Amino acid sequence: MIAKSIKGKSTEEIKAVLSQSIADGFKPTLAIAFISKSLDRKVITKLLDQAGITVFGCTTNGEFIDEETGKGSAAILLLDMNKENFQIYFEEFPENNFREVATEIAQKAKEKFSVPAFFIGLSHYETDGEEILHGLEDVVGKQVNAFGGGAGDDYDFTDNFVFTNGKDGGKAMVCLALDETKVEIKGIASCGWKAVGTVKTVTKSEGNHVYTVDDVPVLDLTVKYGGLENVTPDNQNLLMELAANFPLQLQRKTGDPVMRPGLMVDWSDRSYYTSGTVPQGSKVRFSLPPDFDVMEKVIKDVENLKATEMPEAEAVVVFSCAGRILSLGPLMSQEIEGIKKVWNVPMAGMFSNSELGRATGGNLEMHNLTTCTIALKEK
Repeated sequence: MIAKSIKGKSTEEIKAVLSQSIADGFKPTLAIAFISKSLDRKVITKLLDQAGITVFGCTTNGEFIDEETGKGSAAILLLDMNKENFQIYFEEFPENNFREVATEIAQKAKEKFSVPAFFIGLSHYETDGEEILHGLEDVVGKQVNAFGGGAGDDYDFTDNFVFTNGKDGGKAMVCLALDETKVEIKGIASCGWKAVGTVKTVTKSEGNHVYTVDDVPVLDLTVKYGGLENVTPDNQNLLMELAANFPLQLQRKTGDPVMRPGLMVDWSDRSYYTSGTVPQGSKVRFSLPPDFDVMEKVIKDVENLKATEMPEAEAVVVFSCAGRILSLGPLMSQEIEGIKKVWNVPMAGMFSNSELGRATGGNLEMHNLTTCTIALKEK
């Protein structure tokens, strides 16, 4: 399989670099397209469609094909994968029936491929990524390889979208199913945020709505330990501070902790909604603001993936949480460069609203403040 990555800040630029990429006879069949909401993704998708390319697409909070991060642009990974080795599915969630829809897609993929693996893009803040993953597991089993992320909206916290050829949805799932007997796919979800303080107990929660921790409203506890100021509904930066600088870590019996930052505050009782499920009775710790160790852990985890499971790759896809670049700023380029150097093959990535994957020794879960790196190689 040959892979090429292209990027551009306008439809015209994407059209030009696409033409350049195929001028030597390269005939891509699949595009993994990360496109800012500020660009006309439908026109870009049509350009790819007219070239005979199947599209897996998400809007973003930023995008990249190398260590230079972009915003308001498009980053696209082009692959000439055998068309018999993949299938795109697209479904909306009008009834919030996330698990049911994922189960139906998994059943179709299982009929087509004996061992399917999945790339997933999700839109809308209500979409429960863990229910999606459970739906896949219901059909394929706990061992299923599935990776992906939540679409972004350039930090507007409004609407985000996933898309493919002729389809585009603001509360939907785009799914790329791969024949794992023909396409090797390995990935790792890695965070690096360090825990601080004692282990605490979630004393009241429903799904991803956390009310109290150690019988104290979770927002008040976060303010106490995080030293946050101006904690009022008028503080437009509060959600950024909650998510990027002092998130909860959900502790696991096995595997790495899972990040659960607060994303939306309920001021009536000073509770907040997190990025994924936090069961009542579960154990949590707070996190220290990130430093260089955060990036070093991600790069080391990716290096270990190469050393132990994926010595060679032909392409790399990265879903990195938008909160990481908010916290790390320009330093984020060092992490991306470190990932790129591991296999030194064409790469495309996006800054996402959530990440789907398996942490070291852990289960398949939805993550936040995490980098999910996926390597591909056609057999």
